[in-house]
Amino acid sequence: MNDSEDPNDEVQYHLEVGPEDLADAVLLPGNPERVDKVTALWDDHEEKAYHREYRTATGSYDGTPISVTSTGIGSPSAAIAVEELARVGADTFIRVGSCGAIQPEMDVGDLVITSGAVRQEGTSKEYVREDYPAVADHEVVSALVAAAERLGYDYHVGLTMSADSFYAGQGRPGFEGFRAAGSDSLVEELREANVKNIEMEAAALLTIANVYGLRAGAVCSVYANRVTGEFRTEGESRAAETASLAVHLLAKMDAAKRDAGVDRWHAGLSLD
Repeated sequence: MNDSEDPNDEVQYHLEVGPEDLADAVLLPGNPERVDKVTALWDDHEEKAYHREYRTATGSYDGTPISVTSTGIGSPSAAIAVEELARVGADTFIRVGSCGAIQPEMDVGDLVITSGAVRQEGTSKEYVREDYPAVADHEVVSALVAAAERLGYDYHVGLTMSADSFYAGQGRPGFEGFRAAGSDSLVEELREANVKNIEMEAAALLTIANVYGLRAGAVCSVYANRVTGEFRTEGESRAAETASLAVHLLAKMDAAKRDAGVDRWHAGLSLD
């Protein structure tokens, strides 16, 4: 148990993890209960810590070291997770979550791989000016696409909007039918701008990762289509499996870079 309130202490204040507890790459689901569903796909795992909403386990997937840490709901708690995981050595982050799709052709159970995000949450504004882009790392996006293709899962790649609230901030009615200003047109405006989905963490994750020079991306299962009205909790394990395989492919990318003597993976390098 860590008694220190120093956020730079080796064992982190909120996550209660140290450098020996983690792999370089960490999956970031929101719900602590999803950790079991993620690790069930791995070769092996060991739980390392569970404090507040933050539950961490480390193991291997197809021989590649991998970790998972739950972040709770929303960008403020996700930012704490990224801060503390980075401080103990993690350098690659993939959000594994659920979302609402806002394009009519997207089905419940499909995956959305985020290429960039609309920063409608407030956490990233604590780090950098509002016109700074929230962009996913191209290696992570490439690995997620390759993983989804290999697994045969239907997926979409595009822009995500991250909100700070599940109800008012996503255009849903609040208590007793309360409607926030602009909520009636929010989904339609985003849909017309070709935004694919809405969730609550990706924009902060991508912004913070870019500020710190870390790799980050996101893959979410579609639970609801806000245009068609369809809703089912489906595809959760697909996102987890896709992200886990992506970590394995990123390790192959890193090896290919080392062999070629280059800093960035590109399509001319093999993953085999």
